[in-house]
This record gives sequence, C-alpha cells and structure tokens, in this order.
Amino acid sequence: MYNDSSPLHKLLESSISGLGYELLGFELVQESGGVVLRVYIDHEDGIGIKDCEIVSRHISGVLDVEDLVRGQYTLEVSSPGLDRPLFKPEHYVKFAGSKIRLKLNRMLEGRRKFKGRLHGMQGQDVIIDVSGSGASVDVVRIPFDLIEKGRIIPEDI
Repeated sequence: MYNDSSPLHKLLESSISGLGYELLGFELVQESGGVVLRVYIDHEDGIGIKDCEIVSRHISGVLDVEDLVRGQYTLEVSSPGLDRPLFKPEHYVKFAGSKIRLKLNRMLEGRRKFKGRLHGMQGQDVIIDVSGSGASVDVVRIPFDLIEKGRIIPEDI
C-alpha cells in the first residue's frame, strides 16, 4: 500500500520536487539480484533519459547521506511508461476509463488479482468493471488499502 508519510517518501518527494519533477511513487523490492529502489517520476513536458539521470544523481547523493535504505541496493529512476503504475488514490481518479490490473495484499472474493476497466474511486474504494473475466459480478469495489500494486494496461493506440 502507498504510504506518503514514510521518511523515505518524504525525502524523495522533497528532493525530486526541488528539481522540478513530480514523484509518482516508488517501490522497494527484493529481486533476484538484490534490493531495488525503483522511483517513478513525471513532468508536464514528459520524462526522458536525461531527466532520469538528473534525478538519479541527485537522490543517490541524498540517500547516501540520509541512509534510509539499509544495506546494498540498486537505484532505478524511471518515467511511468505506458503501463503506468498507480500509487495514490488520485491516480485512480485521474485515469478512470483506463484498463488496469491490480494485485492485492490479501484475498478479496477468493482472488488477489483483478483486471478490468477502472471507473474511479468511491470513498476509499477503487471501482473496477471486471465483466468478461469470469467473475460472478461485473463491478468490484476494492478497498484502496488492499492494493499492493496497480498498473494501467496499455491499449492499442
């Protein structure tokens, strides 16, 4: 679940916004090669490789000084891409109408993975139309705090 009150989030957000970029969110994950801190940034003019390099150099130094990520890790700074990750409730409102896939941190209606058309948010629930997926209902309400990962599914352009 997204936690914008964590010390790491606060540090990344202030550092990245100070450079003129927006922190979309981050993932701190264990992968086969070790721990990866994956930071997603955005800008109204889009994100290029140069932008990622600028942010990476800056936050790498800040992270080394603040030491909020213990041990060895790999830092990756990325644009959101076509399969944009959804971190904040505002993202689920902004991208209503998009096809998405969700992975939950525990079972809901007998499953942890959902795929369908995002309708937005109602209160603290993400509303997703899963018709055609074999589910017993067409529209599912998923409490935001159950979402481990959410991503847009790119559609034909």
